[in-house]
Amino acid sequence: MAVFEDSAFADHERVIFCRDAQTGLKAIIAIHSTALGPAAGGTRLWAYESDDAALHDVLRLSHAMSYKNAMAGLKFGGGKAVIIKTPDFDGTDALYEKYAGFIDQLNGAYVTAEDVGMSVEIMQTIARKTKYVSGLPAKAGHAGGDPSPKTSYGIFRGIEAAVAFQLGRDSVDGLTIAIQGVGNVGYHLCRFLAEAGAKLVVADIDEARVKRACDEFGATAVAVDEIVMQKADVLAPCALGATINAQSIPALQTTIVAGGANNQLETPEDGQRLSAAGILYAPDYVINGGGIINVASEFYGDADDDEVMRRIAEIGPRLTGIFETARQSGKPTNVVADEMARKIIESGGQN
Repeated sequence: MAVFEDSAFADHERVIFCRDAQTGLKAIIAIHSTALGPAAGGTRLWAYESDDAALHDVLRLSHAMSYKNAMAGLKFGGGKAVIIKTPDFDGTDALYEKYAGFIDQLNGAYVTAEDVGMSVEIMQTIARKTKYVSGLPAKAGHAGGDPSPKTSYGIFRGIEAAVAFQLGRDSVDGLTIAIQGVGNVGYHLCRFLAEAGAKLVVADIDEARVKRACDEFGATAVAVDEIVMQKADVLAPCALGATINAQSIPALQTTIVAGGANNQLETPEDGQRLSAAGILYAPDYVINGGGIINVASEFYGDADDDEVMRRIAEIGPRLTGIFETARQSGKPTNVVADEMARKIIESGGQN
């Protein structure tokens, strides 16, 4: 692993490789920045093609968390972790407790929560060995629990903002929205959109998830390799990243890309490609910030659930500001958001 040579290294403060032969644990914790507070970001469980692929992914995710937390106005820096799902992976309590021990050794420099492949139950196991964890079951009158519904609500409000800006519509009622990935976040997003009257087209590698969305929300199913090419008012990527790229952009039949996946753009230049094609892009780490807003409120204990929802609703106006700045400056929305995030981090959050 040539860590410093990885294109996603981006001046990370620390990268910690965690290994325990007895439990089979292989994990990487990446701390990009602690300028605004402890580095916070979820732990992802995934079967990577190689250790290098896992490293590259966690670095990209960690860097994005610095920007996400900055744009959400949180007292968090950026971090992320991945547990590598090996062919003989056995997700025992002992493995997750050992992982928690590595987190605890960092003395609060990194705070974790759920991400892809993880659950509230696993977070409870991790919490046996470290206090630096969020996403635990909510206590009455307090924020907490699975952050996925909160992430989805923020995406929903972000889609509303994008639709208003790009299409001049005050709601998604009657619009067609293609959702790539209907796992935890995508499923709850389907619910918000269906309740608002949107027509849904969905795809996922898990046929059971697709069936659930079709049965519960009247969605139309398409093949995984066809979803980005659907004619839709909005394309909402909610699976893994890098699906918006030089190859897929020419095939898009939408004028809005607004979804929950992290690192949707394969390269920063893809933001310019979208702009040139007349497609409005909602920067992913802004629109999908609802979950980390919930995590921060739980960790710091500074808000009840109603206040959390109010804070998440601010994602809509925040995106509108980015869209307007992009239009006035002629810069792609991802460039505008990156510049704003860097300024907040460099100023220590004093903007």
